[in-house]
Amino acid sequence: MTSVQDKEGVSLEDLKNKMAEFARERDWDQFHSPRNLLLAMVGEVGELSEIFQWKGEVPRGLPDWKDEEKQHLGEELSDVLLYLVRLSDICGVDLGKAALRKLERNAIKYPVKLCKGSSKKHTQINVDNSNVNGDSGSAAADQDT
Repeated sequence: MTSVQDKEGVSLEDLKNKMAEFARERDWDQFHSPRNLLLAMVGEVGELSEIFQWKGEVPRGLPDWKDEEKQHLGEELSDVLLYLVRLSDICGVDLGKAALRKLERNAIKYPVKLCKGSSKKHTQINVDNSNVNGDSGSAAADQDT
C-alpha cells in the first residue's frame, strides 16, 4: 500500500480502493456487512462527538486548540470518513455522485433568494415566502394540526 503522504489530494475513489485493499488483505470482507459498517461508523461519530463535548461553540480553525487535539480530531474525522466510504462501496452507492445529486436537490429546496442568511428548514422558508406573497398560509397551518 503506497503512502497517502505521497499524494497532494486524495479522491473518494482512491479511498474506496485503498479501503477495499485494506479489508481484502486482512480477510475482513466477511465482516463488512452494511449493518456492521454502519454501527462501526456510528461508534466513531460518538468518539468524534466526545472531542467537542462540553467545549461549547468553538471558532473556525480551532485557534485555541493544541496540535495534539487537532491531530486527534483529524484521526476521528478520518475514521468516520473511511467507514462512510467503505459503507457506500459495499452498498454499491457512488458516494461522489450521490453527494453531487444531493447538493443539486438542496439548491432547489434552498434557493438563494429565499434562504440567504437564514437557518430555517426548507418547509418553513416556503411557508414564509407564500405569506410574503399574500397567501394566508392556511394550507400550511392546516397541515400542522
